[in-house]
Amino acid sequence: KRRVMANTKLTTVKIIKDIYSKFKRLSFDSNITLQKLVNRSVDKYVEDDSFRTEINNYENLKESGSAF
Repeated sequence: KRRVMANTKLTTVKIIKDIYSKFKRLSFDSNITLQKLVNRSVDKYVEDDSFRTEINNYENLKESGSAF
């Protein structure tokens, strides 16, 4: 079995409360966790040019003085 903890990086991120609440409601009945979503999303961002472009151009979040 792969030693996952030895290959992880602990980080801190700020998540917009309303978005996190919506995620928690949607993820309640599935087996997706925030950790799984982040790891899968970052991997896809690195590996998939069209996904990276889509995320780089995503503007549906309101500016709040931070780089969301």
